[in-house]
Amino acid sequence: MLVVQGLHAKVGEKEILKGVDLEIPRGEIHVVMGPNGVGKSTMGHVLMGNKSFEQTAGRISVDGIDITNFDTAARAKAGLFLAFQYPVAIPGLRVSEYLRNLYCLRHNVQVGVAEFRKIVREKLDMLDIDRSALSRYLNEGFSGGEMKRLEMLQLALIKPKVAILDEIDSGVDVDAQKTVADAIKKIRESDGTSFVIITHYQRLLNFVSPDKVHVVLDGKVTRSGDMSLVHALEREGYEWVRQTSESFSANAAQ
Repeated sequence: MLVVQGLHAKVGEKEILKGVDLEIPRGEIHVVMGPNGVGKSTMGHVLMGNKSFEQTAGRISVDGIDITNFDTAARAKAGLFLAFQYPVAIPGLRVSEYLRNLYCLRHNVQVGVAEFRKIVREKLDMLDIDRSALSRYLNEGFSGGEMKRLEMLQLALIKPKVAILDEIDSGVDVDAQKTVADAIKKIRESDGTSFVIITHYQRLLNFVSPDKVHVVLDGKVTRSGDMSLVHALEREGYEWVRQTSESFSANAAQ
């Protein structure tokens, strides 16, 4: 579903991504982990076409379509979705209005207010979101958990092919994490959405049970595995990955 080949990107003169390779099949949940400053969040923004980052090499495709030269809007229409670590508050824009416009744009339809209420009601119940949230202004005065639930509500409504979740578990309590994890699993099962979850923490992964875990160091994926890799990281830390990767490369070169 999502294929990333030799992805390089920089900010100004600083190279951040130095050859990222990823392949995420339809309906699979993949996790990207790594210490601060190695390019995890940058990767998500580059995949989404954020102009603050310059992609200097590599290829990105979604469902067999090369989107490397697409702008952000075209990538979204092709099926990419990015949930931000820190969603922006927009005073004056009601959640219901925002979500209805988003739904119409994604699915190329026009639905009235009453019809949209029926569409969104099921998703609200699934994510344990009170219906009064629809009348509030977008993210204004929302707690961390409320913001993350709203991000998942957007995802459930637009049904992307690939959802990139940038630290969706950051700043939320365990109950909110479990709600997010349940939503991820339900959306995958119902829509076949593939997920790229960028995170520092193991707790969410215990709820989600990812298909694969990738470790990013120095701007590239240096190790991939299953949940046993996460447990090893908890015990040994990221320096263990760096040392064992360097040892493997040295032995392979001999």
